[in-house]
Amino acid sequence: MDPSWLLWAPVLLLLLPLLMELSPAIKFQVKIGFYCVLCVVASALTVPLCLLRHGGRTVRNMRIIKNVVRTFKYLYGLRFEVKGLEHFKTEGPCVIVSNHQSILDMMGLMEILPDGCVQIGKRELLFTGPVGFVMYLGGVIFINRKSTSNAKSVMSGVAQAMMEENVKVWVYPEGTRNGNGDLLPFKKGSFHLAVQTQVPIIPVVYSTFTAFYNPAKKLFTSGKIQVEVLPPIETKGLTGDDVTVLTEQCRNTMRETFFRLSGMSSEANGSACPAVQ
Repeated sequence: MDPSWLLWAPVLLLLLPLLMELSPAIKFQVKIGFYCVLCVVASALTVPLCLLRHGGRTVRNMRIIKNVVRTFKYLYGLRFEVKGLEHFKTEGPCVIVSNHQSILDMMGLMEILPDGCVQIGKRELLFTGPVGFVMYLGGVIFINRKSTSNAKSVMSGVAQAMMEENVKVWVYPEGTRNGNGDLLPFKKGSFHLAVQTQVPIIPVVYSTFTAFYNPAKKLFTSGKIQVEVLPPIETKGLTGDDVTVLTEQCRNTMRETFFRLSGMSSEANGSACPAVQ
């Protein structure tokens, strides 16, 4: 191996702050890179804590993970203003649904995650080294989105675990990250789950990140995120025939809240624009 990199590495480190000031793209990539490294290092350090505290995979590990991740916001200058946490105090299991914007959603999730709550995530996340392992230890339920039969089987198991273990389940019904200033159509899996188990749905809405985080513009600065936990939506007495209407009603309510929290208005054609002050 050429040892010359040992000479150039300190020079590059000294030049990095200057390059970050001169180039927004470099600054963005450095902050994203640091965030990814931070996630890996924090996960690697949290894994032994979870194993020592609880011995293996359990939703109780989420309290440890949450306390670690909540420190990230101080490094990135993010502030969360939260309303409606009292709605999480519903007795028994429930399905929590929220909008999904970017890789920063993990910080928003851990900022308000209630005790006894597991998340549903894509199976690919399980194979992300220490990050996937700590998610596994925290009880995250992984679904193969490419296999409909597998997803249905897992959701059936989730329904049984919810009732037997009295846990809450957190789902991103858009199914993928979406930073376009609106909400994507919702997938119906989480709503079928709520109706099948006859548990309430609790919507959670995060305001847009675009004022401080925008990959297209290479923007990543400090900022404020408004979060609102909406009142539970009861599903008792509903059947599978009601799922489509339930899904749309929940999405419409969350969409209106998203625009309000983000200071935007929704035009008749469904597009979003800044609200007139």
